[in-house]
Amino acid sequence: MPHQSESRQASTRQIIEKEMGSHAFSPNQLEVVRSVIAATADFEFSESMTFHPIAVETGMAAMRAGADIVTDIQMVEAGIPKNLVAKTGGSVWCFISDNDVLEKAKDLRLPREVIAMRKAAEECEGAIYVIGSSSEALSELIRLVQDGSAKPSLIVGVPVGFHAASESKEKLLNISKPFITCRGRKGGSLVAVAIIESLSSLVIH
Repeated sequence: MPHQSESRQASTRQIIEKEMGSHAFSPNQLEVVRSVIAATADFEFSESMTFHPIAVETGMAAMRAGADIVTDIQMVEAGIPKNLVAKTGGSVWCFISDNDVLEKAKDLRLPREVIAMRKAAEECEGAIYVIGSSSEALSELIRLVQDGSAKPSLIVGVPVGFHAASESKEKLLNISKPFITCRGRKGGSLVAVAIIESLSSLVIH
């Protein structure tokens, strides 16, 4: 069975490389893009995926150093392979349903995604932030980075949707911290998880 799985993966790689055609991605960036396309069967990501020049290498270095991963929603948290993250000493965190986050969100009348990012900024310095759903979370994280409250090693910002998702990702392009994103409305949990899986695989292999 293992050789059948490996053969299927090799076949998928060949299909993706053939249909992608020419591109300007570095070898490591290409691994990330290929993983996203394999997860979504959507070749538009070969056009929309955008990388800070040192994003992939910074993410790999952070993983090797045991960086934690912070996610915006539990669906992204559940999809990230904990065994791969644990191999380098990291943990995966999602604060969105924590009691203190819920209470503060209610008191301040703010989205709990916003409060969860504020809690992460206080507790997870140097983490890799993975935003797969919430444009509110990404916008708040960008604000926290700009005012010096949050110090992520890498931001994977791929929220999906019609309301502010694209705009929040455009904001991400203008910060100095390393980032990986996909421009436009598309994105989501599958994309976010695929990016982290590809980074983990690059580190382990």
